[in-house]
Amino acid sequence: MRYLKLFSIFICFQWGLHSQVEETPPPQDIKTITFGTTPDASGLPIANLYDRLYLEFDVLNNLEEDFYYTIEHFNHDWTPSQLMKQEYLDGLDNLRIVNYENSFNTYQIYSHYRLQIPNQQTRLKVSGNYLIKIFDDYDELVFSRKFMIMEPLANVGVQIRRSRDVSLINSSQSVDFNVVPKGFNFNNPMETIKTTVVQNNNLKTAISGLKPQYILGNKLVFRYTNASLFWGGNEYLFFENKDVRGTNLGVQFIDLQELYHSYLYTDVERFRQKYTYNPDINGGFKVTVLDRQNPSIEADYTFVHFSLLSDEFLQASVYVFGGFNNFSATENNRMTYNERKGVYECTMLMKQGFYNYKYVLINNEGILQEGAISGNFDVTENNYKVVVYYRDLGARYDKLIGMGEANSTQMTN
Repeated sequence: MRYLKLFSIFICFQWGLHSQVEETPPPQDIKTITFGTTPDASGLPIANLYDRLYLEFDVLNNLEEDFYYTIEHFNHDWTPSQLMKQEYLDGLDNLRIVNYENSFNTYQIYSHYRLQIPNQQTRLKVSGNYLIKIFDDYDELVFSRKFMIMEPLANVGVQIRRSRDVSLINSSQSVDFNVVPKGFNFNNPMETIKTTVVQNNNLKTAISGLKPQYILGNKLVFRYTNASLFWGGNEYLFFENKDVRGTNLGVQFIDLQELYHSYLYTDVERFRQKYTYNPDINGGFKVTVLDRQNPSIEADYTFVHFSLLSDEFLQASVYVFGGFNNFSATENNRMTYNERKGVYECTMLMKQGFYNYKYVLINNEGILQEGAISGNFDVTENNYKVVVYYRDLGARYDKLIGMGEANSTQMTN
């Protein structure tokens, strides 16, 4: 029995060592997290080695709390890498975030925190996947975010095509790509090259593990029928409330209570409707405010009321989905069904700005059905990024050596 118990502990320990890391969502009092190569960015946080990344977030109280950050390195599949901290980090982490400002002239009091990587104390030495963790004064994890550091050692060409599977041709999009090294040759590319394909900056739905189908000289060709296939989805819905005292795009009416309330127009299911082109920013958001100089600390928070006209889904839950909540499904963005009105409803506290959003289903098995409410169309405008990793023979970590990008508006068939 003792042997079996020790064996079970060993297996659990081994599984923990090789399990993929997941991002920790923030608590209710932390909002509007942005992470990217420019301040207030809302895309995929990926930068060249030694370039800057900016992490910003709001804390909705007046306590001026202290927060600390640590940085960890990961393999291509988001399992912990073998590198020690001193091998991928020059300087120190576990340091306090010292740059913050308090909100000015807003109903909702908050503090706006800023962190730049690299900085005088923390510099990254190698490329690859990283996770930044934010801790409070009690050494409790508050939230975490993934990011990527690249060294451009390969060219990545990307093409978007309609599905080669006739049964999916009107509802999906296929990603073809090729990889060419710069000034060197890949050793055993079938084993040393790893790839990740990302649709609309959402790492949670990314496709990983694709291997080259053909090798033509020093070019690796990836041209799959189904393995690199994404549902086309539909354009994101949007609203803008840069002026809380009046209605704007998507806002039906407003109300001032303890804070402003923005009531959006009721949306309808779109999966039965024909596709209509409606320009979006692929799930992103941008903090904006009218007649103010500094949106970071002068934009106010409002309660945004979402509603969806729909029958009740008995075997699934409905969520409001977008980059504003890192494409996550939490109790904060879960909708409840109002039987009297026949609509799903959700209210979220959000900073003034322009937001993309859509309604998605997650069934009882935890499977995301992104197009169940909005539909899937092959002509939907989507952005795709292909990230390429290389671990040479004998190397101890996955270098991120290149990224290619394409848009489905450039579809070639």
